[in-house]
Amino acid sequence: QLVESGGGSVQAGGSLRLSCTASGRTFSTIVMGWFRQAPGKEREFVGAIAWRDNRRYQYYGDSVKGRFTISGDTVKNAVYLQMDSLKPDDTAIYYCAAHLGPVSTRQGEYEYWGQGTQVTVSS
Repeated sequence: QLVESGGGSVQAGGSLRLSCTASGRTFSTIVMGWFRQAPGKEREFVGAIAWRDNRRYQYYGDSVKGRFTISGDTVKNAVYLQMDSLKPDDTAIYYCAAHLGPVSTRQGEYEYWGQGTQVTVSS
């Protein structure tokens, strides 16, 4: 089970931090991803984080590189999405997802999903 929190409304240029906590498998054995879906648009890959061989790997979608940062706490089974320099185009419902296989940007490969949290950025 995945539960997101931290969404809200912010002005352009501001920051928000989303959190996702999981029960069940530990983060060190799975890939955690963030996706978002804006009204009328397809769900978009935001980023992912994975731990392999005691190393952490992070991946980002092109639209958020340099502005968003994914981090995680394997002890707390939590993953975070720090969003800086937010733009109105970042307005969407943000979803946390978990994948049991290799890192993927494809939403169809993620087996578990949170309920989503709304992020609204005003100009």
